[in-house]
Amino acid sequence: MKKIVILLVVITLIVSAKDYTKNPKTVSLMDSLIEKHGFVQGDLEKLFANVKVQNSALRAFLPKSKKKLTPKQIEILKKRYPKYGAWDRYSKNKISISRVNQGVAFVQKHQEIFEKVEEKYGVPMEYIAAIIGIESAYGRNVGKYPVFDTLTTLAFEKNRRNRFFTKELMKFIQLSKTEKFNPKNVYGSYAGAIGLGQFMPSNYEAYGVDFNEDGRITLQKPKDAIASIANYLKKNRWRKGEEVATRVSYKGERFSKYKTGYKHTYERKVLKGIEPKINKWDYNGEVRLIKLNREKYDELWYGAKNFFVITRYNHSAYYAMSVHQLAVKIREKLNEN
Repeated sequence: MKKIVILLVVITLIVSAKDYTKNPKTVSLMDSLIEKHGFVQGDLEKLFANVKVQNSALRAFLPKSKKKLTPKQIEILKKRYPKYGAWDRYSKNKISISRVNQGVAFVQKHQEIFEKVEEKYGVPMEYIAAIIGIESAYGRNVGKYPVFDTLTTLAFEKNRRNRFFTKELMKFIQLSKTEKFNPKNVYGSYAGAIGLGQFMPSNYEAYGVDFNEDGRITLQKPKDAIASIANYLKKNRWRKGEEVATRVSYKGERFSKYKTGYKHTYERKVLKGIEPKINKWDYNGEVRLIKLNREKYDELWYGAKNFFVITRYNHSAYYAMSVHQLAVKIREKLNEN
């Protein structure tokens, strides 16, 4: 029995490893790296000769099935994803008490860095901390996928985002040279995102900051990660000192009077019957209506320009709202101490 198990393990390892050096797309990518960026062919061939195919990552990007669901499958989906309560389910872990407490501890541990970064980039420390909390649980979960193997799999195995991942793979290999790391030794998400803030390689290059001034951008280190997230938000036009979002009132339990979501903007004067729940909300620009679907009612919010900036980090209104609400709770608790 033991021999059979060992044999199966060996076979699995052999099947999961793949030589991409003869793949025409790999050859084209290697040629480009050699001609434009000074890489050595032998070094690249060594990298691509033994790639562990990341099938679990690949499954996330395969074309969605167009098969008609059976009644039983439909019933299962209804139970798993009921019509109402999407925000309740989404926010349950992202804005938990433990995550707030961890965020406060993280800020206090790196207080000096946060203060310097906030002064330089104009982004409040609690928003940076909230992003790190949601993206990587303050560095405890930066991902277990080998980034090089993952990006190679997603670049060259057929899926709906091959072109995107080919570009990211190219950037990642370039980064391994400029930032002096072994591309086989970096781990990240199932999509190849890296570090405390889960930057894709192209964002690493565009927004990464060597804040500790050691000659390398290392997004697994708090100094560089904190500054890089702030730089990302600033370059996407974060407005220093402005509001982010506030809850508003409306008549009824479900809202459908106006289009909602971060893509739709309104002047507040046209939004009849909608007002901030707090007496004073110091913001006069155009707003977005953000609807949070709860089990028994819709929660409605105004989203300001800075709310939209957060959606540049992740194109989801729920994501941006979870960052905002977590940040507010972190700030409240910091002020208590």
